[in-house]
Amino acid sequence: MVGVLVFLGILVSLFGGANTTSTPKDPTPAASSAPTAGGTPSAEPEKKAAVAVTAKKTEFVKSILAQDGEYTSVSVTVTNNSSKTIDVNPLYFTITDTKGGKHTAELGADKDQIATVELAPGENVTGTVTGKGAFTAKTVTYTDGLIGDSVRGDVS
Repeated sequence: MVGVLVFLGILVSLFGGANTTSTPKDPTPAASSAPTAGGTPSAEPEKKAAVAVTAKKTEFVKSILAQDGEYTSVSVTVTNNSSKTIDVNPLYFTITDTKGGKHTAELGADKDQIATVELAPGENVTGTVTGKGAFTAKTVTYTDGLIGDSVRGDVS
């Protein structure tokens, strides 16, 4: 009796499953390939613009934590255009100078340092990112988290 039920189960899965599986497979690839082809171009610009970084030259405003020496500050605005919350932290920024040198953020050196915040979709934050030394800033790079995607903004 158990053998007959197993045999019937195999037959149903072979014949019943084949018809059911074939029917959804045909529409699914057609449906998924059409939105993928149509959705990919609009999805790519959204991904590129999910986080926008703008940067401009600004004067360094020394805080009480800044040590002696020269510093270069850049005013940075990060805008969250995505549908998810993002984290902004001064440690997530680097400045690249006109000679190709990279400068990490000097924490607490500038009074107007960019804040450590969570940005909800549509929100933005502005503050300075400061590197040690005198140099001409060319770009500012924001990395979403310490190992996430990077977004670069040219310094104007």
